[in-house]
Amino acid sequence: MTHGAVALGATEPDADVRARLTFLYEEGRQLAARFRARAHEQAWHPFVAANYESVERILLPLREPGMRFLEWGSATGVITIMADLLGFEACGIEIDPGLVDIARDLARRTDSGARFVAGSFLPAGYHWKSETGDSRLGTIGEGVSGYEELHQPLSDFDLVFAYPWSGEEPIMRDVMAQHGGRGARLLLYGSGAVQVVR
Repeated sequence: MTHGAVALGATEPDADVRARLTFLYEEGRQLAARFRARAHEQAWHPFVAANYESVERILLPLREPGMRFLEWGSATGVITIMADLLGFEACGIEIDPGLVDIARDLARRTDSGARFVAGSFLPAGYHWKSETGDSRLGTIGEGVSGYEELHQPLSDFDLVFAYPWSGEEPIMRDVMAQHGGRGARLLLYGSGAVQVVR
């Protein structure tokens, strides 16, 4: 957690934290715009950022002393850094090392203690099998599990945030069911809202 984080029980960040969050959100929007422009030029899948203010409204009342937050697919790091500034012990796992570098730089520029690692959010040894027996992971990137570099298993985290692409949600729910901590909550973002799953 970084210096100047929101006091627990506060319904609104103080002026210093609010200024840092405002800077963070603007930087995040600029990064997303640059990625969208590059995606259009090079025919990539477009980068779609979450609505930062909507996520903040969900996170504020969920804070408790010592709460640990993890973002799956942390991309440029905005949500993870937001969680840190709001008082969580926040980490992000991202499969793309280039995006991890961007997130670490953004954390430095916002005086955030959020930690980022490159790797897969799937725990080592995890195997997916759908109700129909399909074991394909679709758009979820495979690689070395990020938990080893974090030095924390998934079960250590109280809140896990994800913005699933189409077809990823059942896998994410299954990962949490098999490896999440008792009482942990999965926050799934979609259509401008966050679904909280215990």
